[in-house]
Amino acid sequence: MVQIGIVFLAVFLALMTGIGIWGMKKTKTLGDFFLGGRTLGPWVSAVAYGTSYFSAVIFIGFAGTQGWQFGLSSLWIALGNAIIGAGAAWFILARRTRRMTQNLDTMTMPEFLQERYGAKHLKPLAASVIFFFLLPYSASVFKGLGHLFEAVFGIPYDTALLIMIAFTGVYLILGGYFAIAITDFIQGIIMFAGAAVMVLVISGNGGGLIEIFGKAAAAYQAHIPPEKQPALLTVVSLVFMTSFGTWGLPQMTQKFYAIKNEKVIPKAAIVTTVFALMIGFAAYATGAFSHVFFDTTTVPQRTLPDGTTQILYDEIIPTLLTGQLAGKFQYLLALILLLVLSASMSTLSSLVLVSSSSVAIDLYPSRQDAKTGKDRSVAMMRFLSGIFIIISYFISRFQISFIVYLMSLSWGVVSGAFAAPYILGLYSKRVTKAGAYAGLLTGIVTMITLFFVLGSSRSPLAASISIILPFIVVTGVSAFTAPPEKALLDKAFAGVVINALH
Repeated sequence: MVQIGIVFLAVFLALMTGIGIWGMKKTKTLGDFFLGGRTLGPWVSAVAYGTSYFSAVIFIGFAGTQGWQFGLSSLWIALGNAIIGAGAAWFILARRTRRMTQNLDTMTMPEFLQERYGAKHLKPLAASVIFFFLLPYSASVFKGLGHLFEAVFGIPYDTALLIMIAFTGVYLILGGYFAIAITDFIQGIIMFAGAAVMVLVISGNGGGLIEIFGKAAAAYQAHIPPEKQPALLTVVSLVFMTSFGTWGLPQMTQKFYAIKNEKVIPKAAIVTTVFALMIGFAAYATGAFSHVFFDTTTVPQRTLPDGTTQILYDEIIPTLLTGQLAGKFQYLLALILLLVLSASMSTLSSLVLVSSSSVAIDLYPSRQDAKTGKDRSVAMMRFLSGIFIIISYFISRFQISFIVYLMSLSWGVVSGAFAAPYILGLYSKRVTKAGAYAGLLTGIVTMITLFFVLGSSRSPLAASISIILPFIVVTGVSAFTAPPEKALLDKAFAGVVINALH
């Protein structure tokens, strides 16, 4: 198995490197590097969105945790991710985002917020949020990959981190977003095929696709007492956080900026929805099926000093796959490991690109060389992408407690800060600069406060509140403050269909 996996891995990484070198030839300007020149079609754009959505976290952490704790109810998360997080996001956000970012000549979330509201201090504030919270998030993905390599290939954790950093750096630094999008497309094909194979083999071992659902439901009731089964509020908040929460994440909305034109949106929406449905269903269904293959005594766990046991949720899926796909299915296990690797690398490259842009584009004072007049921004983006990858390595290597807290907070803080100012800014001319500032700060403060008040175990609820509350705050503050200048609004909304919100 190790030899097969290493061969697959070597071929995969060589292909990614080749695409990075090819992408370098197509990357001449900052727009090429960060948005692929706004030339991407529906299939590439859709799969790039989907692969950025799902990382190793869904296959290892979420599938194991929610699959065991929620049983088949975890499939509601998969449905919400596909319908709301993927399909609805494209239909509701993509057209206006593409049109307005082009009208305002902006490439990043901080740039868009500054130009949309005429707020010169909003860009550095937004860029700082991205830098401090998305960078630790990218480090957490590196950490997960390092442990995966260590467990499966026997490669030391430090060495595994260095391998990931080297190859991610090559295709990202050389080829920019164009290389990311093409590699995401290839990785997406691997993810889709691997997810389908994973469900078919696991369900086949459990008696068939229809039978295993009945077995999983019965086993869940036997393993999880009613008082320990999740409340409806817990399920709803997790669905909301992982579905609607993506609407405010800069690494996701960037995909809308880069599409070739608005005609690709309907097809991209459908492709993304189908892709997300397959990946989400495969991950959470496999987690729920673990009840068929484990019971309360055989599920991965450890004994604590006080004699009680603690389930090791992150080990449920790896243990399940290793046990069910050994022997004649070892080739499939190698494919599924590539699935997890693909999911993580695509998410990681998007996170690093957006994080480095927060400095190179949003905080870099001048993109022109004072003497030659030459645009220095592409070189700066490449340099900072490399620096951010190196920083991610050190964060992953030395688990500083403060950084770990930032990782836990990242999704809720970033989405809570940006969702309301971004979405309302697309649809309403009534939203004001003061409202945007208030909404951004409300999202940050609410998430951090609730995280410590409610505890990390209830972070989905904290994140959901942090996303919803800024919509109320932005609307309320905007009702009593002066709107942006008419000329700015006319420029931003040029060619945008006016509706009742205006």
